[in-house]
Amino acid sequence: METLIQGLLLGGLYTLFAQGLSVMFGVMRLTNIAQGDFVILAAFGGLALAPLLGGQPLAVLLVLLPLGFAAGWALQFGVLNRTLGRDPLPSLVVTFGLSVVIQNGLQEIFSADPRSLTVEGLGTSSLALGEISIGVLPLLILVIALLCTAGLQALFARTTLGRSFRAVSDDRDIAELMGLDARRVYAMATGLAFALIALAGLLQSMRTTVSPADGPALLLFAFEAVIIGGMGSFWGTLVGAMVLGVTQQIGFQVDPGWGLWFGHLVFLAVLVVRPQGLFPKTRG
Repeated sequence: METLIQGLLLGGLYTLFAQGLSVMFGVMRLTNIAQGDFVILAAFGGLALAPLLGGQPLAVLLVLLPLGFAAGWALQFGVLNRTLGRDPLPSLVVTFGLSVVIQNGLQEIFSADPRSLTVEGLGTSSLALGEISIGVLPLLILVIALLCTAGLQALFARTTLGRSFRAVSDDRDIAELMGLDARRVYAMATGLAFALIALAGLLQSMRTTVSPADGPALLLFAFEAVIIGGMGSFWGTLVGAMVLGVTQQIGFQVDPGWGLWFGHLVFLAVLVVRPQGLFPKTRG
């Protein structure tokens, strides 16, 4: 039971890593190779802002979220829109280049030393559930992940903006004939994705240490969660992240060095048995 609970809590963090990736792929069919590096960039952004804002995580979050949205909007509108088309290679090359730039830039500015955001008692507080102790911060991250997933699903299903996202995703040409500016809709989607990235980065720095080289590992976790759940499906991404988190925790129980390996094995098994994922996005 403790392994299951810890796996679900870890899955909550993986959900936040993956939802931004799911948004960008679901709307634009764009795979962001720099996803993990942007999460780490947001984490270091939060670490840099914290001393200026009295070390209050909520104040850092209120500054970081709009900065993340603005950065995503500008990146998509100014750079990534030019790479979209039938050939996915240009966007992959551009985001790979951004990944390299971010990693090296962070190492130059912050050095390679790992660091974390101090959250006083929140990081050490726990709740007793019988004989099992649950950390307050991991539980809070799981609740935030559930709220973000439900919010994304409601946004895409019930709002005008969400209908615009779905329209340009299904058929960009027809959507533009109906009066939508696909480039601006794409920029809004990436802004939303980067706000989620900013949230994930801040929570990552609160839960554990971060270093400039962590990005590729986070990308792998996010990518595996999205693939397991089904590309473009928000609830599927949540389930995929939970499956990955629980599987890794089972592996850690078997042997401390086997956790990540168990997660990769489940990912490969899903690719073989159900390559479209557990809950693939349906068109229409």
